[in-house]
Order: sequence, then structure tokens, then C-alpha cells
Amino acid sequence: MTWQNFRVALFQKAPGALSVHFFMVVVTIVLATVISLPLGVLLTRPRHRKLGVVALTLLNVLQAIPGLAVIALALPILGLGLKPAIVALLFQSLLPIVRNTIAGLMGVSPDVKEAARGMGMPAWRILLEVELPLAMPIILSGIRTSSVYVVSVGTLGALIGAGGLGNMIFGGLALFIPEYIIVGAGLGALMAIFFDRVLSYVEYRITPPGMRVE
Repeated sequence: MTWQNFRVALFQKAPGALSVHFFMVVVTIVLATVISLPLGVLLTRPRHRKLGVVALTLLNVLQAIPGLAVIALALPILGLGLKPAIVALLFQSLLPIVRNTIAGLMGVSPDVKEAARGMGMPAWRILLEVELPLAMPIILSGIRTSSVYVVSVGTLGALIGAGGLGNMIFGGLALFIPEYIIVGAGLGALMAIFFDRVLSYVEYRITPPGMRVE
């Protein structure tokens, strides 16, 4: 290992790979949240509650499939590039958010909802102003779990031309340059810690003081 290779990896290769990886993670998590949050809400409504077991079973199956296999399956359908990688990661990042949304909403005390009804609040206002705020810390915990997962598995996207930190890791393996591997893996770990800490802080701030775990 040489300082020259470290410098090339850190100052020439890393900025572009890091920006692509960050974009891939953010887009995946935003799409996963947009899909999972309404789905989780829908599955907690009395009319559709029976479908919750079916939906969670399906999502568990998707989660159980190795990330590399999902990315490989997306390749013949969507081709090479960032798009198939995001789609593949999206399918596997839904479960924690849906599961935590259901758990958070189901965990809201019936007495609280009954009090809101007694004040004359319609169902949609109870959902938006009572249930979701109380469930949001648990929902954010699911988003945090998905974020860390997407950061780590996203490196496999380099195998289908998505770029990101996986390019540095697999490039280092192919060219026998350990400096690329160390920098790529190290930045991936730091990015996972960054997402975890930021979302953990947001979760802490929105949790009512009496419910916080210090």
C-alpha cells in the first residue's frame, strides 16, 4: 500500500463515487417511504387489516432474497445503470418501514383515539393529528433501518453499472489495489453511520419527552 494510491482513491475517485452512492440511497429511501407509509396506514384500517398478514409475508419473502440476486433479476428487465439498482434496492427496503408503520399505528392507545372521537374529530384528522405523530418515532426507526441496509447493499449496484462506492471496492479487487477497497468500504461505513445518527436524532427530537429513552 502506498500514499500515492490512497491519495488517488480519496481525492480523485471518492468524491464522484460518494455523490452517486448518496444520491442512490436518498432516492431509494424517499421512494420507499412514499410507498410504505400509505401502505402501512392502509393495512391498519379496519377494512383492510386482514390483508396485513399477506402483505407482510410478501415483503418478508422479498427481504429474504439476497440483494445480489434481486439486482441480477432487475438487470434483464431494466438494463444497466442506476435505475435498476434503485428499483432492486427499493423492493428490499420496504419491509422495515411498512412493519414499523403498522406497529406504530397499532400501538397508539385506543383511549387516545376514543378521546379524539369524543372531541368530534373525523377519522382523517385522528390519523393525521393523533395516530401518525404518536407513531412517528417507530416509523422513523424503520426508515433508519432501511437507510443503513440500502447504504451497505447499494455497493452491489456497481455490478450492473450503477456506480457508487461499489465501483471503488470492486475496482480495487479487480486491480489488486487495496487502497481503493479500504477507502470505498470506509466511506460506506461512515455514510451508514451518518444516516443512522441523523435519523436517530430526528427520532429523538420528535419523541414526546415522557416517551424518550435516554
